[in-house]
Amino acid sequence: MSAPAVPDLLALDRAAQDLLFRAARTANTFTDEPVTDAQVAAIHDLFRYGPTAYNGQPLRLLLLRSPEFRARLLPYVSSSNRAKTASAPLTAVLAADVDFHERLPELYPHRPQARDWLADRAERVAQARFNAALQIGYLLVGVRAAGLAAGPMAGFDPAGVKREFFPDGRHEVLLLLNLGRPGPDAWQPRLPRLETGEVVRTL
Repeated sequence: MSAPAVPDLLALDRAAQDLLFRAARTANTFTDEPVTDAQVAAIHDLFRYGPTAYNGQPLRLLLLRSPEFRARLLPYVSSSNRAKTASAPLTAVLAADVDFHERLPELYPHRPQARDWLADRAERVAQARFNAALQIGYLLVGVRAAGLAAGPMAGFDPAGVKREFFPDGRHEVLLLLNLGRPGPDAWQPRLPRLETGEVVRTL
């Protein structure tokens, strides 16, 4: 008997697999259709269940809807990303809350002492950044599950964005994310992907 095809080994049907992974792309243009607060809440209701250390959930999203606040962001965005950020229906600043440990008595109640484990700020910042990065991965899949496209961008000045939008020093800015329905010429050609044998080793 031959081995089953890969799709037969997955719990999701083929259409869902394609929506979340194979057909999903990084969008460079978007339509004018708005991204609603209800859509954002539905996406959050998915990605909040992804695992993080101590169940800390340090990712924070700052949604920039108004032209005034979008204009404050644009000077910190690289020239190659500026036009698409200005025209996207919604841009989110993704940041890690470095004081996430304050919520651990609530989020990790079976270990009430966990907050004290993270008293050292440098260790806490490292934990916050790593676990928020995990959550960004979950967020991108959640955006796709909502039928929207995401345009994550690292081409910006994180220190400048932090000064502009997070002056309290509590947040580390990680990424910018444009959201919306994909517009004309949204996709670049699909780039190559590594094969399983190049990624996976068995000992």
